[in-house]
Amino acid sequence: MNNNFSFKPWIHFVSKRFSTVDNKGKSAVTTRLSSLGICFGVMTLIVVLSVMNGFQAQFIDSIIELSSYHVQVTDVEDENIRNDISSYLTNSVMEKNVVSFIEFKEAQSLMTDKYGKESAAIIRAVPKDVLIRDAGFEKEMGMVSGSFDIEDDNSIILGVRLAKALGVRVGNTVNLFALSGSGDTQLISNNRTFTVKGIFSCGYADINASFAFINLSSAEKYFGSEKLVYGIKLKNQNSDRTFQKEFEKSFPNAKTSVWRDYNRSFFGALRVEKNMLFLLVVMIFIVVAINIYNSMRKLVFERRIEISTLASLGADNNSIQNIFVYRSFMIALKGALPGLLLGLLLSHNIRTVFVVLAKIEYWFTYLYVLITNSSAREFIHENTMWYVYANIPARIIPGEVIFITAFGILSCVIASYMATKSVLKMKISEVFHEE
Repeated sequence: MNNNFSFKPWIHFVSKRFSTVDNKGKSAVTTRLSSLGICFGVMTLIVVLSVMNGFQAQFIDSIIELSSYHVQVTDVEDENIRNDISSYLTNSVMEKNVVSFIEFKEAQSLMTDKYGKESAAIIRAVPKDVLIRDAGFEKEMGMVSGSFDIEDDNSIILGVRLAKALGVRVGNTVNLFALSGSGDTQLISNNRTFTVKGIFSCGYADINASFAFINLSSAEKYFGSEKLVYGIKLKNQNSDRTFQKEFEKSFPNAKTSVWRDYNRSFFGALRVEKNMLFLLVVMIFIVVAINIYNSMRKLVFERRIEISTLASLGADNNSIQNIFVYRSFMIALKGALPGLLLGLLLSHNIRTVFVVLAKIEYWFTYLYVLITNSSAREFIHENTMWYVYANIPARIIPGEVIFITAFGILSCVIASYMATKSVLKMKISEVFHEE
């Protein structure tokens, strides 16, 4: 008898009966609200984090692909060691540990146009074939006008905000009036004139406002003996520390740094922002779990006769408790799975969602103004910020989606388990005596 009551289909059957048979009708409403809360929580958290991931990825990708790389190698002066490093990195590319690497030089400059307008800039000298060697660089280098053409010496590519600050266009000239570098670099000169061949825009405003690119031949001419830097991009950005240790074993005299060391405060701010947003939305699950906890305690009290009857027929306390835990699991599952599907659907179509919201806001505003002050309707326009949000690509991270869904289900199961502990303390004789 005891073995029959421990059989899982039996627990499923009784749990289903408890969920469908409700004399007062309140339990069914509570169940639906709990499932709806879990569905809303899972959907909201997936959409919000996907948009946040896409928003942050615009910054992070631009910084890594155009500025910091995953690993940088500096202080390599010996020509033989440079050749060894190039061979080492080439082999790493062939082994697919490294995606790409380039050599570059960098200096800071006060840049002026022909009318004397000034702006500070970071001048980075890269190989002429950088677009061929580095696919990530090419992807993030969104050309607004002109092209990324640094074949000729004294050709320069400017960030869009830097070009705007100087008031220059493609074909205009700029001068590197003041230039940092090694001891043999001339600090101030009016003869470092470059022709603007292209203007680019990426996802990070600081790069657009401060970066300019020239070729390495120009750097050798103007930067003096400024040291060469190797920018390395890895297949997995999280393996940067491992690669750094392996590289330093092979080249102990070279100085290395990883992308986490650059813009540390900025990356930290992004991480805190995401964590706080995550905690705020997780509060939805906590509220739902509390609701399930209270409803299960009430349900156990209302079903004490049935519980006592099952116990008198031979069911052990753990099996009876599993009836209610299983019911909570089904409630959570019925909410989490639709929430998962809706969250993924909205995330994949986030642009359409924001465009629709822009239209809805516009027409509500238009109708309101038409009713209250019809003469002002010609001044009503769509809110352009919705279209700014629509251009943010959602980035779905599978691990986060799985964690969100599992957390939504697990929180309800734990709440139910804690609420039904009173089943283990219930005495059959006292229940039957009271009834």
